[in-house]
Parts: sequence; C-alpha cells; structure tokens
Amino acid sequence: MNSTILETIRRRINESNTMTNEPVPICNKHQVSKHWAPTTFGYDEDGISIKVPNVYAWICPSDGEASFTPETTDELIVTVRELITPAKRARDRRSMPTEYIVSVG
Repeated sequence: MNSTILETIRRRINESNTMTNEPVPICNKHQVSKHWAPTTFGYDEDGISIKVPNVYAWICPSDGEASFTPETTDELIVTVRELITPAKRARDRRSMPTEYIVSVG
C-alpha cells in the first residue's frame, strides 16, 4: 500500500479523534463515566490480525472497553479494508515475514 494512502488514513483518524462538547457517556454495564483516551483498535479475520494504535475513544475505566465515535469507526473500517487484502495476499504466497509494522508520520 502506498504511503500517501496510509498518511491520508492516519490524518483522517486523527482529525476524527477530537473530543466534542457532548456529555461524557456512561458505561451501561458498570454505570461509571467513561474517559476520552487513546487505545488500540484490533480486528481479526481469517487468521489475520490488524491493530491500529493511538486511536481515541471513550474508555470504560472498569474494564477498558472502548467506544469509538461514528466518524472514527468509519475511518477504521476503511483502514481495515485497505490493509486486509494485501495481508491475505502475503499469507497466501506464504511470505516469510509474518508481521509487518507500518507507521506514518
């Protein structure tokens, strides 16, 4: 995947991370206020794991469960879709490296 695409994805995710003036959400399970903090989004499909670190979300302090904003969720879906295809191709050709770290910015 070319670095320009990854830069655009990262910028959009970071832009969507700004906290709004909406009230602080309450965790339905634990009945405590969530806090706004960076977390790692993880996605697994067909033996492939994708992790996107430093994504802001509302976090439950009791169990660490993250709630992403709709905008962030949309960007994460785009990111996963763009990363899963080349990862599956690498797996199918039995590429020797099995873990890749891509960083932008």
